[in-house]
Amino acid sequence: MRAAIERLLTKAGHQVATVADGQQAIQTATGNIPELILLDMMLPKLSGLEVLEALKKDPLTKYIPVIILTSLSQKNEAKLLQAGAAAYLTKSDKLLESDSTLLRLIDALGPKAKSASSSS
Repeated sequence: MRAAIERLLTKAGHQVATVADGQQAIQTATGNIPELILLDMMLPKLSGLEVLEALKKDPLTKYIPVIILTSLSQKNEAKLLQAGAAAYLTKSDKLLESDSTLLRLIDALGPKAKSASSSS
């Protein structure tokens, strides 16, 4: 899924950095502040929720919009939005379409969010 999202975003003109686990997500976000973060909830080492909470506590990263991507049920949506997520999207085949909700959301959240970081 991470590679497919990276291809979609790159094709749409976004600069993308991807990481494989929660610890790398925090290190990458604090070392090279992105305009937007796509964050999976199911990550090795640190969960997506732990990453989100760490990002929102750090003065360097707390204002970065974070879009949650997950295959988990929407019962977690309110908790994640309360924890600081800008949006919540469930993974689906439609997520990877060229006119997807994901691309529209990225364009709406950033000042033309041409730099996105993805952890999934």
